[in-house]
Amino acid sequence: MEWLIWVGIALLVGGIAYLSYYLKKKRLAELKMMAAQLGLEFWGDDIEGLLLHPFSLFQRGDGRGIENVMRGEWQGIALRQFDYWYYEESTDSDGNRSRSYSRFSCALGWIEAACSPVTIGRENLFTRLADHMGMPDIEFELEEFNRAFNVKGKDRKFAFDFIDARMMRWLLDAGGEFEFEVVGNELLVYSKRRRPTELIPLLGTLKGFREQVPRVVYELYPAPGAGRPPSPLGPGLY
Repeated sequence: MEWLIWVGIALLVGGIAYLSYYLKKKRLAELKMMAAQLGLEFWGDDIEGLLLHPFSLFQRGDGRGIENVMRGEWQGIALRQFDYWYYEESTDSDGNRSRSYSRFSCALGWIEAACSPVTIGRENLFTRLADHMGMPDIEFELEEFNRAFNVKGKDRKFAFDFIDARMMRWLLDAGGEFEFEVVGNELLVYSKRRRPTELIPLLGTLKGFREQVPRVVYELYPAPGAGRPPSPLGPGLY
């Protein structure tokens, strides 16, 4: 009878592996179709080295990766859309290792400004604990915004210039699905991994976020010619 147990385990493991393979292939096919509908190129691999960009999201975990990259222009803006994942390893009392994965859908765009790093995430129990442990976020004049968002950045003046009253109101209206980062001339918007058919709100949020950047940011922190990404395919090819 013991061999029946082992056969059952083998069938279960094989079934899980096949399901994972099937779902991955299905997502890949749907993403390719969505890229075509959006007028974007689909590149399966991170050939541009997006993972090397200095966003704090890309520093999380013990291992990480980017896949299913879309690139091109959408509604007049150059962007990249991609899947990002990271894992955290843990070891139990018997020395067995396991990995816990977190997966995201990301959209990356550019502006003509040199931004100091700022992260804008939703306020939650963990961010409140961090505040009490000596890692406070930046507080703004609008208390409703402070209750909803956790903002981190080394340059407080830049954070205040970047997140003005108009930006705060837009972020409050945008809802709680998305988080944001700015570094240099790059803007990153991300959420938990979305279905291919649910990517348009992500791209729309990137476009809206970009449009809310205050004019004073361009005046005080200029970066001429930084509104488009460098192209690995040669000048003018995006």
